[in-house]
Amino acid sequence: MSAHVRRFLGRADTRRAARRALWVLVAGCPGFYVCRYLTGDDVMALYSLFGALPLAMFCEVPGDARERTRTLLGALPVGWVLVTAGTLLAVRSWAAACGMFVVGFAISYCAVGGPRATGLATAFQLFYVLPCFPPYAPDTLGSRLAGLTLGILLAALAERLLFPDPDPVPYRIRLADAAAAVADRGRAAADRLAAGADGPDTTREPTDRALEAVRLSRVPTAERPGSPSVHDHALNHVRVLVRQVRDQLDRLFTDAAAPHPAAPATLSLLRHTEDGLRTAAGALRTGTRPERPDALPAALAAFDAARADTVAGAPAARLRQDAVVRAAAVATLLTGTATRIVLGDRPADDRAGFFAYATTPAPVLWWCRLRLHLTPHSVHLQNALRIAVALAAARLLVGGLDLSHGFWVLLATLSMMRTSAADTRATLGPAFVGTVAGAAAAAVLLRLAGDTPAVYAVLMPVVILVGFTVGPPLGPAATQAVYSLTFVLAFTQFVSPSWSLSGVRLLDVLVGGAVGALASLLAWPHGGYGELRRDTAALLTEGAAACRTVVALIGDGLASRAPLRAARHAMLLAEASYTQYRMERAGRRHGEEPQWGAALATGHDLVHGGELLLTGWQGRGTGPLPEAAAGELAALAGRVADGTERAAATLRAGGGRAGVPPPSAEVPCPAADSSPLRHVAGLPAGVTGADALLVADAEAWLTGVARDLARLR
Repeated sequence: MSAHVRRFLGRADTRRAARRALWVLVAGCPGFYVCRYLTGDDVMALYSLFGALPLAMFCEVPGDARERTRTLLGALPVGWVLVTAGTLLAVRSWAAACGMFVVGFAISYCAVGGPRATGLATAFQLFYVLPCFPPYAPDTLGSRLAGLTLGILLAALAERLLFPDPDPVPYRIRLADAAAAVADRGRAAADRLAAGADGPDTTREPTDRALEAVRLSRVPTAERPGSPSVHDHALNHVRVLVRQVRDQLDRLFTDAAAPHPAAPATLSLLRHTEDGLRTAAGALRTGTRPERPDALPAALAAFDAARADTVAGAPAARLRQDAVVRAAAVATLLTGTATRIVLGDRPADDRAGFFAYATTPAPVLWWCRLRLHLTPHSVHLQNALRIAVALAAARLLVGGLDLSHGFWVLLATLSMMRTSAADTRATLGPAFVGTVAGAAAAAVLLRLAGDTPAVYAVLMPVVILVGFTVGPPLGPAATQAVYSLTFVLAFTQFVSPSWSLSGVRLLDVLVGGAVGALASLLAWPHGGYGELRRDTAALLTEGAAACRTVVALIGDGLASRAPLRAARHAMLLAEASYTQYRMERAGRRHGEEPQWGAALATGHDLVHGGELLLTGWQGRGTGPLPEAAAGELAALAGRVADGTERAAATLRAGGGRAGVPPPSAEVPCPAADSSPLRHVAGLPAGVTGADALLVADAEAWLTGVARDLARLR
């Protein structure tokens, strides 16, 4: 064996392909051969094969081994419904096409529910596709359902017993690493402020790497917490809050006007913030709730008392520094609560409504998620409509042209269509080349073997094992060739072998690929890239409006999270577009791109920073702010909102960069020059300590957003 072959067989992707090929062999072949050659039930044999193959070949089921088995077994009742619907609707082409539209849309739209639903989508669609073609034979429904059941059970057994995939690293472990890295940064910030001197910043890069690893676009699809469940809501909440803590701690390193050394109460709160993060990291890593009570609430109350006692003599720089430290501590406190929700707790006292999802029934959470994406600008809705229309059109075309193997047409449409026209076009070439190669090999085999079914029965498991081991690592063309040859070998065991079967397969792939390409070209051809620009601009626009409204409410002595609702919805749509954009190959070929990460970070700070501010002050009853301080705070909010809207307008106009705000908003104003802080520092006449602290916290949020805007340069 040559060194090149040994290296190829030793590659991780080849080993994984060999494992999946073994699953396909063990799941698909035994039921097929028993039903075909022992019981003589051809229908049951076919459905046993195609009940197992989609699960073994196309599906990525998330979770550990036990969870994957439960998911595969849970596919049984769904498969029964889909096979029954396809069998009954095959009576007319238009009925089958309408059913194809409904099934295609419903299954694809379930992608909003996370990877568990998405992982089985292809199999579910094929469970409907296979029986929805002539002959219309409702009398065979029993054999079809029995074969499907046998195939799914064999697929679950093969996946569980034959070299199962190792359990993935839970997302909470990634979050634990991120929380620990931010805790290290909190310790470094406390040491820096305690020493009263600047030093090398050695924790920035490790913290950035740890937080980059928990971004959803960086996590394998099957491991993302994407469902509407309370558990996944809380995981995403932890990610957002830990990033918010990091952003606040970064300011303690970069704000030039920060005083040294810090006050003892400030240092104490920073130390408790570090401890709170480490406690959350330990709980996430072990999966067990912390036993000791959280000391951070008491530390935060002590800090607020000390801050109130010293606010009269505090300069503007001290006010801002303490506000930043307090924001980090509040985010850490909420991180601990979200961590306990991840591990099964439910908050008994949530007056601010920050964790309302924890006590919301699951059906309501699902409905909220489905309703959120019922907009033409949602990539999930676009993908579902694109697939539904393409499959329905392909089914009508099959009926109109009276194609003998319509299943292959829809399989080609389903397997080749991508979320953008460019990616679909890139898929068609290798698919066509692979189909030609597979069809040619099958034609030669059919010509040589003739009407000898035993030859095809012996060769099919060999082709499955060898082909699906070697094909996927070699690329899509080789994989498509193996698909073509395998399907021809399977169908020749039901009908009289003919070399023309290869030509039929080639024609079906051409028709199916053309339908998929046309659908991708006409329906939202730019995919995630096309919506990302609009969604990000909408996020910045809604965030700017929320910024003004929140500050106006604070000035009037009110607190409500309602102004942030529209911005939060826009943020969720933008995150979905960005995640899809990261998965599209065409999205990396647009030359100079806007700084999407920086633009989304600005939106996140507007939404999450505003929520933290309102949560920290809700119910305190400070009353309206003094007119001068409220006016200056509103003016600062206006400047920040103007810069955000200009960035959104640049994006919306198709600019090559994410927008460069004017100098007034490019660089956050130093604390000594901040008009809101100058109006409350030292407690001038008419300003209370509570007013000064609220202005400081709001000013810290706004200048933090201004720092984010500066990164859009």
